[in-house]
Amino acid sequence: MRIDERIAAHHDELGPQERRAAATLLEHLDDLATYRAAELAELAGVSRATMSRLFRSLGFADFDQVREHLRGLRGAGEPRRVEGAPDVATLVAAEQAAIQRALEHPRLPEVAGLVALAHRVLVVGWRNSYPVALHLREQLAQARDDVGIAPVPGQAIGEELVGLGPDDVVVVVAFRRRPPHLGPFLEAARDTGAAVVLLGDPSAVAHAARATVWVECPLQSTLAFDSYAAPMALVGLLADSVLAACRRHGPARVRAITETYERLGEVE
Repeated sequence: MRIDERIAAHHDELGPQERRAAATLLEHLDDLATYRAAELAELAGVSRATMSRLFRSLGFADFDQVREHLRGLRGAGEPRRVEGAPDVATLVAAEQAAIQRALEHPRLPEVAGLVALAHRVLVVGWRNSYPVALHLREQLAQARDDVGIAPVPGQAIGEELVGLGPDDVVVVVAFRRRPPHLGPFLEAARDTGAAVVLLGDPSAVAHAARATVWVECPLQSTLAFDSYAAPMALVGLLADSVLAACRRHGPARVRAITETYERLGEVE
């Protein structure tokens, strides 16, 4: 249970001083890890012993365990409130570091080769991963034929796997706060014989054994919400590499698409 859920569940069992301490925890929940236990006790106007007793009542051995709990929530992708304006220089530096790590992944050339030579490519993503998957699909569709996206809004995904085989590639974009059926989907995709590329943040490594190629991509989380600058940069580089690997066919397809756009008046 989250710490706020634990406080709600045990609230009636707490004494008056512990309730004051609990109210302070809830008030500072988003920046709790920046405090020391003694500082929280002072903010609440209670003794250190009362604050320690509250931690134990909530199922934590000490404040270090509370910090670990809060880090776990953020690591799972839960947004947190950020007080004040962000330091732009720090934010830019963190973004640049994440993008550089993503673009230097050693297995990107291998993935580009798989995607370029595949008979059919299926790009999959759910929730926050879907925009990244859709962007990758749109770029790959400029470079090669037969690139699909799943799930199609309002539709199931099972039928997308039927007909895939050893000549095909499934690229699964799976950043944190993933749906619980990711594991069974990866196994079903692998069972088709297709190569399975798993792209996700470090927390997705638990699913890496189900994939043919695991590509780890960091998320920058200085702000309340995860930044997808690094994933977008990575899929951009991947698509560019696929276009280069497609040689004559890729540029010819790009020209044909551009001519079709102009004939239909679809873009300026």
